[in-house]
Amino acid sequence: MDYEAFFDSEIAGLHREGRYRVFTDLERQAGRFPYATHHSPAGQREVTVWCSNDYLGMGQHPVVVRAMHEAIERCGAGAGGTRNISGTNHYHVLLEQELADLHGKEAALIFSSGYVSNWAALGTLGARLPGCVIFSDEGNHASMIEGIRSSRAERQIFRHNDPEDLNRKLSLIEPGRAKLVAFESVYSMDGDIAPIDEICDVAEAHGALTYLDEVHAVGLYGVRGGGISERMGLAHRLDVIEGTLGKAFAVHGGYITGSSRLCDFVRSFASGFIFTTSLPPAVAAGAAASIRHLKESGVERARHQERVARVRQALDAADIPTLANRSHIVPVMVGDPVLCKAISDSLLDEFGIYVQPINYPTVPRGTERLRITPSPLHSNADIDHLVEALSTIWRRIGLHRQAAE
Repeated sequence: MDYEAFFDSEIAGLHREGRYRVFTDLERQAGRFPYATHHSPAGQREVTVWCSNDYLGMGQHPVVVRAMHEAIERCGAGAGGTRNISGTNHYHVLLEQELADLHGKEAALIFSSGYVSNWAALGTLGARLPGCVIFSDEGNHASMIEGIRSSRAERQIFRHNDPEDLNRKLSLIEPGRAKLVAFESVYSMDGDIAPIDEICDVAEAHGALTYLDEVHAVGLYGVRGGGISERMGLAHRLDVIEGTLGKAFAVHGGYITGSSRLCDFVRSFASGFIFTTSLPPAVAAGAAASIRHLKESGVERARHQERVARVRQALDAADIPTLANRSHIVPVMVGDPVLCKAISDSLLDEFGIYVQPINYPTVPRGTERLRITPSPLHSNADIDHLVEALSTIWRRIGLHRQAAE
C-alpha cells in the first residue's frame, strides 16, 4: 500500500469539502487579553481574539499567574510522572479539595484534560458496573461518546434535551439493572442549556446514576461559579459533575466530583488516571487560585453576561444571523463550509479579528458557523469593530449573490 498517497488523498478530500482545518499561529500577550500576536509569512500583527474558551480572561489574571510562579519556585516544572509512582503533589490535594467544595461533593479527582476525564470516568463506570446501560444525549461531546464507546456497555441515545424520550427508553430496561444518564449543561456549539431538573426527575424515577458535563459552565454560572447545576440549586441531585480547568478557569486539566466511594472507584480502576503523568504542580496551583478567586468574585461573571448581551444586541441590529440561546455562546450562522472559512479568513486578513470557522463533523453539515465567545475584557470598541467587519462582509456576500442571480 502507498501510505503517503492515501494520506494525501484523504487530506485532499477535506480541502475539496472546505473542511480542512488551519491552525492559526497566535501568541497570547500576557496581561492584554483578548489581544494576541498573529504570526504569518507576511509578518506579525496584533489581532483581537473572539473565539477563546478562556471565557473570563482568567489566564491573564494576576492571582493565577502569581500562584503558578510561586509553585514553580517551590516545586520546579513537572510532576515527575504518575501520581501512583511519583506521588501526589500537595497542590493536587489542594485542588481536589477546592473542586469538591465548589460542587458540594465529598470528593474530586483531577485528570490531564477534560477530554480524558470524560473518557476515563465514563469508560470505567460503564465497563465495571455490571450489565450497565448508558443513556447518552445525542448532542454529547466527542469525549463522552468515546468514553461510552470504550466501556463497551450497552448504549441508548436519547433525543437532545428530551426528558420524555429518555423516560421512554429507560422504561424498557429492567428495574434492577445498572443505568447511567450522561448529558451536558451547556452545549458548546449551539449554546443551549439542558433541563437538568427534568432529567434528574426521570433518572431518579428509574434508579439511574446521573453524569453531568459542566465543562462550558463552570466558573461562569452560579453564585460561586459551580455551573448551571449550582445556579439551579441542583448540584446535590447529580451523582457525577465533570468539568474542566482549561476554559473559564483558564489553566489546564479536567476533573470529576462525586461521592468519596465513586471517586475512589474511578481512581482505582481508570487506566486514563492510573497510567498518565499528572498535572504539573504549577498548573494545579494556578487552577486552584482561579477557582478560589471566582468563588468569591462575581465581578467577572456579571461583566461577562453584560458583554454577551451587548454583542447579541449589536449583531441583531446589524441583521447578522445568530442562533438564539440562553448561554454565553454566540453562534453566527453561515451554513456553508467554504463560505464559513472564507469569512473567517477575511476577518483575520482584512480586519485583524480571529474567529475560527466551525464545520462538520463538529457541527452537522449545513449548520457551519462562526462561534463567537465574548469576554469581560472585550471593549465597546472591540464589539463595534467586530460587528462592522461582519456587516461589511455580509453586504459583500449579498452583492455577490445578486450578481450570480
